[in-house]
Amino acid sequence: MPVDLKAVTRRPPEVVKVRVKRFHPEKGQGWWQTYEIKTYRGMTVLDALLKIKAEVDHTLVFRYSCRMGVCGSCGVVVNGEPRLSCQTQISEKATPERPEVVVEPLYNFPVLRDLTTDFTEFFEKHRKVRPYLIRLDKQERENPALEYEQRPEELEAFYEYTLCISCGLCDAACPVYASNPRFLGPQALAYAYRYLADSRDEGWRLRLEELERDGSVYRCHFAASCSSVCPKVVDPAGAIQRLRRALLAYNLRLFKKRTAKNVEPMKVSAERWPLPPEARLMEGVDLEAQEKGAPVIPKEKLLED
Repeated sequence: MPVDLKAVTRRPPEVVKVRVKRFHPEKGQGWWQTYEIKTYRGMTVLDALLKIKAEVDHTLVFRYSCRMGVCGSCGVVVNGEPRLSCQTQISEKATPERPEVVVEPLYNFPVLRDLTTDFTEFFEKHRKVRPYLIRLDKQERENPALEYEQRPEELEAFYEYTLCISCGLCDAACPVYASNPRFLGPQALAYAYRYLADSRDEGWRLRLEELERDGSVYRCHFAASCSSVCPKVVDPAGAIQRLRRALLAYNLRLFKKRTAKNVEPMKVSAERWPLPPEARLMEGVDLEAQEKGAPVIPKEKLLED
């Protein structure tokens, strides 16, 4: 997703109209409501919504948590584009010629109230691809004593997809997800590839057979809108194409995958670096004792004035 890095340095219009699409579940009614707020440099869409809720209309409902683009909770549609409201500057969307920001709930998701959507089906599809490492040796799972060997190039093969925060923006932008309820969606399929490409995982046969039966991989029209809106620059569209290639190789009995071996844990062989001469330990701190076990901080130290 193109990011306007200079937007935070620009001052938005002094007064901006925030047009919000609202929905009341008990009445079954939807309507548009416009709020006028004073802005400041660095104000995000989430900041604007919080200002409206605190100062103008406390009945406005939306979802958020971390406010720093990590949790993925605050996904909404801003001026027709799925975005994280905490990452979207007012100055990106409002101009002096058109000082207005239009905010809607995510497309393709049932609306619970106002800007809050239901992710139940989203996570059901997420669970369907088995989004976890599968190892076939039960003894190894129950009583782990070794480590998995993984090379840097093997990590690189799937690392990009570990950045997914399950915000749902890709599914909201996907035209196939909107028209075909059986389609797993780009988020779930990207997670399927993330574990398929992980050399530590041995569940590739289960996933490929499930995806072959479900057929979701073949329903993608490769619009690539999912990749264009991802706030973490993950490429779900590319993952789906790689899944297609893996399924073709599997059906031709040509699919091969190196599985990570169990190896002994790494041992620290380097000598201890001494503390610099200017370093001073707090009174009562024993470094050797801390390395042998978890540090214990006396409560009275925390309560000192």
